[in-house]
Amino acid sequence: MLKIIISPAKKMNITEDAPRGLTAPAFLDRALELHSILKGKDLAELKSLWKCSDRLAEQNWERLRSYSPEFALTPALLSYEGIQYQHMAPGVFSDSQWDYAVSHLRILSGFYGILSPTDKVIPYRLEMQAKLRTDKGNDLYGWWGDSLYRELLLEGTTELVNLASAEYSKAVLPWLEQHSSGETSFPGSAPSCVTCIFGEMSDGKVKVKGTQAKIARGEMVRWMAENQIGSTEDIRDFDSLGWQFHRDLSTDREYVFVR
Repeated sequence: MLKIIISPAKKMNITEDAPRGLTAPAFLDRALELHSILKGKDLAELKSLWKCSDRLAEQNWERLRSYSPEFALTPALLSYEGIQYQHMAPGVFSDSQWDYAVSHLRILSGFYGILSPTDKVIPYRLEMQAKLRTDKGNDLYGWWGDSLYRELLLEGTTELVNLASAEYSKAVLPWLEQHSSGETSFPGSAPSCVTCIFGEMSDGKVKVKGTQAKIARGEMVRWMAENQIGSTEDIRDFDSLGWQFHRDLSTDREYVFVR
């Protein structure tokens, strides 16, 4: 089965407007552990960890004490408010688009690990690259290890479309590479994987701009859901907002789209 991985957004909201029945995150128990670890830190420690302003630190410190993952009510896909999600526009998804997203879309998260669109979440601030020391290492890559990749395998993933940022895809792709090379024992065959690059031509090279890339990722998810895309080859037809697949710059593992 085709799976799409995307990054979360820093800005989150709370809504009980769930178009589907809510589900529990696959790693809820581990999110509860992280929640407990974070609650055990003082405001100064959290501000340093989060690398944010005093206002945001206080807001998220208060959220740690007001919300618990056990009592979440917001579906993950509607909780994030970043540019990517604005262009994805899940709030106006049709029933068939929601069905597609539930089957194919997964959100990588420093706090929750991996999320299905209907998984219930609370607002949190914890980027995957955060240097949070735990009994599994000095950062969240150590905390999650190969568990996110293994979860994708358990879901029967045979093809993977990587629309996540480098920060988040780093929690999955190195394990896929080890699986492909036979360095590590994983069940079954390694999925094929395509990473999508969105940029503009400048001096004969593709220049990637962060905001444009986020917009394109959101547009691609929405387009895939609209067209019920079931194969990595089919995403080469993506053409929203003037993006076009550039065959000469692309490889079997990296699809380049320019405009």
